[in-house]
Amino acid sequence: MNDDSRVSFETQPQSLETAPAQLERRRPRELSLFWRTFFLLSLLLVGCIVAWLQTFRALEFEPRALQSAQQLASLVNLSRAALVHSDSIARVSLVKTLADEEGLRIAPREPTDTFRPYGTDSLGRRVADLLRVRLGDDTLVAREVNGSPGLWIGFTIEEDPYWLLTDPSRIGLVAGTTWLIWLAIAAVLSLTGAAVIAGLINRPLKKLSFAASRLREGDFLASQLNEAVATSEIREVNIGFNRMAQRLSKIEQDRALMLAGISHDLRTPLARLRLETEMSVDDPQAREHMAADIEQVNAIIDKFLDYARPEHNEPQRVSLNQVVESAVFAMGNDPALQISAQIPPDTVVMGDEVELQRVFANLLENAQRYGKDPDTHIATVEIAAKPKGDAVLVKLRDHGTGVSPDILEQLTQPFFRGNVSRTAATGTGLGLAIVERAINRMGGRFVLANSSTGGLAAHIKLVRASPEKKPAAPPPAPASSEATAPAH
Repeated sequence: MNDDSRVSFETQPQSLETAPAQLERRRPRELSLFWRTFFLLSLLLVGCIVAWLQTFRALEFEPRALQSAQQLASLVNLSRAALVHSDSIARVSLVKTLADEEGLRIAPREPTDTFRPYGTDSLGRRVADLLRVRLGDDTLVAREVNGSPGLWIGFTIEEDPYWLLTDPSRIGLVAGTTWLIWLAIAAVLSLTGAAVIAGLINRPLKKLSFAASRLREGDFLASQLNEAVATSEIREVNIGFNRMAQRLSKIEQDRALMLAGISHDLRTPLARLRLETEMSVDDPQAREHMAADIEQVNAIIDKFLDYARPEHNEPQRVSLNQVVESAVFAMGNDPALQISAQIPPDTVVMGDEVELQRVFANLLENAQRYGKDPDTHIATVEIAAKPKGDAVLVKLRDHGTGVSPDILEQLTQPFFRGNVSRTAATGTGLGLAIVERAINRMGGRFVLANSSTGGLAAHIKLVRASPEKKPAAPPPAPASSEATAPAH
């Protein structure tokens, strides 16, 4: 078997294999309006937060450098003044007090001292430059002296060099961890606000989408929108939608009434014509032809009513085996029609039994009219079904000449009839359109495809009914506590 003859599902017998028929509606990859709005707002807010943080750090840099340099210069000047104006005994006590109380250590600077300049970042270099401006060009700022880390400031007291050691945290911006915490809190609050704003923006659109879907299904009562919303644009849209739904509901009611009137007004004179024909026409052949014409007009009326049927019934459990058997039985014993069906027993689908029987009746009638073998002039129809997951896949094919691929998709359009070879019999061009509408109302899918071995095949996907739950067995009756007395 060639790959181009495979279908999206396999059934037996192999003669039912056809060209590919796409029964799955693959939804394109899409992003809902809520998430798109949420992502755009989130991107905007996070970008604003990051820009604000960078701006704040840039504006904080110079004031923090000046403040740090001023504090360090004040420490050096105060320590220098205290040491200069104290005697040798008080100086030792002062140095000890500064170390214990203020965390300042003053030590003589030796020529052999090794140090590493304090220039690890831009802020440290800026503070060092400002200290030299305030304390003199001979001021040294180091981050390590003789292997001991810290903030070391070299200054002189009466030509004697000294080191002042203090806490390095006196220089530095806010720690990176603190910035991350602030950024995380701001991001969480911003994303929460973005979600709330996106929900408020998209809530009217979501309601409108739901109302439009209900309107599409013919449920006009559930498609009413609130006309008292605060937003003027949404209020105008809701009012316009409600007026449109009311007008469509009125049109639907008028159509149903008109169809009922047409059915009554046409069938009454047709019945009278049929009776008059049987009683007044003497020629049997003419009488038979006139009766056939009347039956054809009656059948055309039925087709129009079937296509325009407005009913929306709730799906019920339907036995596919019984429906197909009823449709086959209704076709009679026409020797020019041979039907074979292979459906697994107890195949149950969700739908409307009358609608489903009408579907198979139309398909069989279509195959009887247009699917005859060009050599034998016999319409051979094969029906097969296969459960697959939560669906039941059905295939009905004939062994006729098929149709041109160019018009294959147009066969389900109302009043469209294919080429001459498939329209030799009289008809309305509504049979396949009725089938497609009925299958869609039952939540299924209907596709036509040319068979790889000749003929036309109808592919149907129906909703499979879930297994019926069996009632739980009643608990056994408790044994009587009193023994039954023996009979005398």
